[in-house]
Amino acid sequence: MYEAVILAAGKGTRMCSNLPKVLHPIAGKSMLQHVLDAVTPLNLFAPAKIVVGHGRDIIKRSLTETPVELVVQEMQQGTGHAALQALPLLNESSITLILYGDVPLISTATLEKLGQLASNNTMGLLTVSLTEPTGYGRIVRTAAGEITAIVEHKDANEQQRKICEVNTGIMAVKTQHLQRWLPALNNNNAQNEFYLTDIVAMAQRDGIEVKACQPETADEVQGVNDRAQQASVERAYQRKQAQKLMAQGVSFADPDRFDCRGSLTVGRDVFIDINVVIEGTVSIADGVTIGPNCCIKNSNISANTAIKAYSHIEGASVADSCDIGPFARLRPGTELQAGVKIGNFVELKKSVIGVGSKVNHLSYIGDCSMGPGVNVGAGTITCNYDGVNKFQTTIGESVFIGSNSALVAPLNIAAGTTVAAGSVITQNTEKEDLAVARSRQRNIKGWSKPQKH
Repeated sequence: MYEAVILAAGKGTRMCSNLPKVLHPIAGKSMLQHVLDAVTPLNLFAPAKIVVGHGRDIIKRSLTETPVELVVQEMQQGTGHAALQALPLLNESSITLILYGDVPLISTATLEKLGQLASNNTMGLLTVSLTEPTGYGRIVRTAAGEITAIVEHKDANEQQRKICEVNTGIMAVKTQHLQRWLPALNNNNAQNEFYLTDIVAMAQRDGIEVKACQPETADEVQGVNDRAQQASVERAYQRKQAQKLMAQGVSFADPDRFDCRGSLTVGRDVFIDINVVIEGTVSIADGVTIGPNCCIKNSNISANTAIKAYSHIEGASVADSCDIGPFARLRPGTELQAGVKIGNFVELKKSVIGVGSKVNHLSYIGDCSMGPGVNVGAGTITCNYDGVNKFQTTIGESVFIGSNSALVAPLNIAAGTTVAAGSVITQNTEKEDLAVARSRQRNIKGWSKPQKH
C-alpha cells in the first residue's frame, strides 16, 4: 500500500502571478491535478496528502475532482520541512511516495516502477541523466555504483558538479524510516533549509540501500519555475499526445502545432491540420479531416466528415459524411445527421439538421428541428428569442428557404414549403405552400439623389 505526499507550498515568485504556481495549467489542467491523476491509479492507503502554504485557499477550492488531505506548511523552510508536516498523517506500514506539484508530467508507470524499489531494507530514488545538470542536486556514488548521498548544486564542489546524474526529488520510502529520519534533519547548508535529500545519507548510515531508477524520458521530471519552463512542459506534453495519436493512425500536417486539452479518441485515417485545438472529451471517427485553426470541444465527429478551416464545434454531434465550414460555428445541442452541409459563417445552436440538408452561407439557426433535404438560403435566421423566452422552429422535409429570410418562432414550416427570398415568416405554412411576406416593390420615376452640401 502506498501513501502519496505532494509538495505544493511554494509561492512560485518567478511565475509573476497571483495564482499559486501549482495551479498554472498544462493542457488546460492544473499541474497539481496532473500529479494527482498520476498517483490516483496506484493502490493508495488513503487520499493523497498535499502540503500547501501560499494560496492554500485557492488550491483547496480548485481540488474538486480528486479526494485529498491538505497539510499546511506555515513557514517554507525546505523540502524536508514540508514532508515533515505530512508525517503525522501517514500510515506507518505503507510506502510513501514523495512528489512535487510543479512536476506535472510524471507518469503512473514510472511511479509504479519507483515504488517497487522500496522495502524495509531499501528506498527508491528517481534520478535522471542530463547533459546540462546545472542547478540540480548531484547523485554521488561509490566506485561500485552505490548511492551514498545527494549534494545540492550550491553545496557541491567542482568535482561533484561534473556529475550528470541528478536528483529529481521524487522518492519512495517506507514510512517507518521517514518517521526516524525527517525529525532528525538539520539546516546546516548554503540555503539554511531542511533538505529532503539529506535522508539519503541517513539511509546509508542505517544500512538501507538506496536504489535508483529513471523515467522513460527526461520530460517526465521537468519542473516548472517560470513561464518559459511552463511553455516547454506544455510542448513536451502535446508532443507526447501527438505521438500517441499518430501510433493510432492519425496524420498531422505538423504534430508540433497541435493541442489536446482533454481526452481524444480517434479512428483510422484521420487527418489533422495545423493549430487544431481539442478540449474536453472528443471522439473522431475513421476518415475525418480537420482543417487548420479549428477548435473542437466535447463533441462526437462521425466517419468521413470534413471540417474546414477556422470552424468551432462545441457540444455537438456530427453524423457521417458531413461537410462543415470554413468559419462555421456549432454550439451546444447541435446535431447534424448524415450528409449535412454547413457552410461559411453559419452558426447553429440547439438544433437538429436532417439528413442531406444544407445551410450554406451567413445564417443563424437556433432552437430548430429541421427535416431532411432542406435548403436554407444565405442570410436566413431563426428568430428564436423574444427578449425573455426561447421558442422552437420546425422545418419539414424538402423545404426551400429563400435568401435573407427571417423565421419568427414559434413556427412550423410544413414539408415542401418554399419561402420567398427576403420574407419575414410569422405564420405556420401548409404542405407545399409558397410563403411570401414582404412589401411590394415600387419604382419611383424621376427621383432626385441626395446632393453633397
